[in-house]
Amino acid sequence: MDKVKIGFAPTRRNLFSADAAIEYANLTRAKLNDLEIDYVDILDINQDGLLYDDEGVEKIAEKFKAAKIDGLFLANVNFGTEYACARLAKKLEIPVLLWGPKDETPAEDGSRLRDTQCGLFAIGKVLRRFKVPFTYIKNSDIDTPEFERGVTDFIRVCNVVKTFKNTRVLQVGPRPFDFWSVMCNEGELLEKFNISLSPIPIKEVIQEIQRVKLEEKVEVEKVINFFNENTVVQIKEHELTMVAALKVALKNLCHHYGCNSGVIQCWTALQDEIGILPYASLSLLQEEGIPFVCETDIHGAISELLIEAASLGEHRAIFADVNCRHPENENGELLQHLGVFAYSTAEETPVLPPRHFVFDYPGSVAFRAIQDEYTLCRFDGDNGEYSLLMGTGQGIDGPYNQGTYLYLEFENLNRLEFKLVYGPYIHHVAAVRKNVVPILYEACKYIGVTPDFYDPIEEDVNAYLRGE
Repeated sequence: MDKVKIGFAPTRRNLFSADAAIEYANLTRAKLNDLEIDYVDILDINQDGLLYDDEGVEKIAEKFKAAKIDGLFLANVNFGTEYACARLAKKLEIPVLLWGPKDETPAEDGSRLRDTQCGLFAIGKVLRRFKVPFTYIKNSDIDTPEFERGVTDFIRVCNVVKTFKNTRVLQVGPRPFDFWSVMCNEGELLEKFNISLSPIPIKEVIQEIQRVKLEEKVEVEKVINFFNENTVVQIKEHELTMVAALKVALKNLCHHYGCNSGVIQCWTALQDEIGILPYASLSLLQEEGIPFVCETDIHGAISELLIEAASLGEHRAIFADVNCRHPENENGELLQHLGVFAYSTAEETPVLPPRHFVFDYPGSVAFRAIQDEYTLCRFDGDNGEYSLLMGTGQGIDGPYNQGTYLYLEFENLNRLEFKLVYGPYIHHVAAVRKNVVPILYEACKYIGVTPDFYDPIEEDVNAYLRGE
């Protein structure tokens, strides 16, 4: 995953102490260095290294655009110049972080050096006037947990936005006829979000499989060795070779078409051509950070990209059907699929079984995923409106299932069930072993998607974002 880069633009107003502003800007720089944040500075823009006038706005915007920053950090180090902040942010049209250090105790004569908090109110208002969405860290000392968490969370938000706005999905085949629920509006995704599809026929995948088996034998052998070393292989040698060749072929096609994810018409034309299910191949692609999902669920692939970006790739996501209720726990639910969970999510050694009860073909994967707290999300939409459903669930025990599976307990399963039935969502969700709900929620303001919850947690999320 590409590292997120932000532009650092500390701002002052000439009515207050320039020396104090420079001091706090330098303290902030030191803290960003301690946090190992990749940032572009403005020390070369003027003698103060600060933002406060139109000349600086133009120079800083030019520098930041050339550096291709992913987010803008406006650090208000005295009162700040609100119009300069807003003009710079408007020119860049990227996520914006606003913060200022807590003001000192007034001097004995009652004078003050900065009035930072008052300036934050002004900057926030003018950003609104310019219709610039922004993220705010509470007015706090630089060495507080609130500041550190706010900055690192903003990096995650920038990663979600960056991923979303640069998404191109490889679409292998049309959706299966019976799956009307996964239909999407290709033109609308492009027009609204700059998300594009690269549709190719299944025949092109077959041709690439044939090519890699002849010309990329080393790569195919690496995949075979991975399975043999990390999996209980119960399928025949030629079937395993086909699983490996499909994995290599799909990865090649993603690179060829410049795609960061993919979807595939996983049944039944594919099996007629190559004799296997694609799920073991997809599981390895998931493990390598290329979300590749089944039943040509474009919105599902986008969901997985978003949730992995929110975790900065610390954990690989699972992509699952929300299948059926737990037989004993009234708030327990089965999340399951034939094998598109990433390998690192396995609680036990994965198995390549000879068949799955749904399809009499090899190529599925079988294991139970690690029990933990998971964030779930689903990007979806219809009738021109898009939203992101999100929330959490806790892993619990449950009966054995074929394929890859996990049982989660929810605070109130009925709420999730009704959301999925009433829509605009369907039974496919992405999930990751980290609570990234606040990150996804904050990212929604930058990507033009409505945040949605299946539990009444919005105030809790906002409290977290307020540093409480």
